[in-house]
Amino acid sequence: MQTSNPLTSTETGDRSLLKQRLRIDRLVGDTERQDTEPVFGSDVIEGLTRHPKTLSPKYFYDDRGSLLFEKICELPEYYPTRTETAILREYAPEIARLTGPCELVELGSGSSTKTRILLDAYQSLGYPLRYLPIDISGGILESSAYELMEDYPSLQVHGMVATYELALQNLEPAPLPTRAIGFLGSTLGNMTPPECDRFFSQITGALLPREYFLLGIDLHKSTPVLEAAYNDAQEVTAAFNLNMLRHLNRKFEGNFDIKEFEHLAFYNLEDHQIEMHLRSMRSQTVELKKLGLTVDFAAGETIRTEISRKFDLDAMRDYLNSKGLTPVQSWTDPQNWFGLILCQSSAN
Repeated sequence: MQTSNPLTSTETGDRSLLKQRLRIDRLVGDTERQDTEPVFGSDVIEGLTRHPKTLSPKYFYDDRGSLLFEKICELPEYYPTRTETAILREYAPEIARLTGPCELVELGSGSSTKTRILLDAYQSLGYPLRYLPIDISGGILESSAYELMEDYPSLQVHGMVATYELALQNLEPAPLPTRAIGFLGSTLGNMTPPECDRFFSQITGALLPREYFLLGIDLHKSTPVLEAAYNDAQEVTAAFNLNMLRHLNRKFEGNFDIKEFEHLAFYNLEDHQIEMHLRSMRSQTVELKKLGLTVDFAAGETIRTEISRKFDLDAMRDYLNSKGLTPVQSWTDPQNWFGLILCQSSAN
């Protein structure tokens, strides 16, 4: 097992200087530890005892899961990241001009790769840089924060290790003239319609009048393109999906046998959504000791681990407007595969 080399005195000094520009609030336990949510594992119990079985996508994201997702974003089949990135590269200067100097808040920040495009745009206009990443993976949030501060000497970072809901409830007033909350990467598609309604209520509750919200959405397209994106040839997505079981084993003292489950992803044309499942390859029983839960699986039975809904750009603009988020501008790529919408919170 490899271990990292100890920091040299120079590196320690550099990290100490960077810490002066960094604040991290841990509102939930780091997912690499077995700390608890307010109701420990209740969603797992509910999901695995219903028919069909489901699990929340949040259990993808221990530190290993976050790193696997970063690899997915680099895959040739996975068009959303490169398409959204291309839109950002072209239009980030326009976004910065529209918002003016603002604090950038990012939900599900991960490695903050796309954030750099926005930071570059704000920096080129001479605006002060302040970034507030929100992620439930404390390890990747902290490492990304240090990398950003090394590359942007004036950047102030206030990270929050938290769920979206908890972080939005605890946002402090922005120290810059305004704030822009970014929800990039088509993550909205992972939510059911009722969950979307709740989410946007949380967004509007967190924003002051005329503050901004930047949303990325995956648009409707052909089934072969969609299914290839979630069934990559290198099977990175399969590893990402199966890693959820490892996370549950560690967090809840489970005994899922990873070799007895397989990745399944397909496009549900009727509901306009990709569905990811873990399929049991035989009849088996799984125990999660910390939850006092025993679960039986029939051969071929699945756990739905994620949906990824696909949207219509005009319909989404209308929906956002109905939620008190007035679309200011929207952008897409030449193929109309992905959309980016900048909204402003209503004055009322």
